[in-house]
Amino acid sequence: QVQLVESGGGLVQAGGSLRLSCAASGSIFSIGVMGWDRQAPGKQRELVATITSGGLTNYADSVKGRFTISRDNAKNTVYLQMNSLKPEHTAVSYCAADAQKSRYFAYYRHWGQGTQVTISS
Repeated sequence: QVQLVESGGGLVQAGGSLRLSCAASGSIFSIGVMGWDRQAPGKQRELVATITSGGLTNYADSVKGRFTISRDNAKNTVYLQMNSLKPEHTAVSYCAADAQKSRYFAYYRHWGQGTQVTISS
């Protein structure tokens, strides 16, 4: 089993940056891919970015060049660096993990509790 704990959410002004963290514990050896999803108010949940255990990444087209997913293997932690934030980026961000190794995999077994990201105008 895998446990995921997100942190780093909060309030930031438009144009600013925020870094989310997701710490994995438990059967971390079984994790092949981790990712970030977001769900804006009144909207469907959507994929933001993924990263495999081998370091391969995948991004939603809407965030390419502005958001960066990375990992710190020593800390078993995945990060999402979000730059040039806009009010429409306000959402709950969820960390996810699965044993699949593909960066394009979207069906995750493990989920964090979510962290609120609010962008003020």
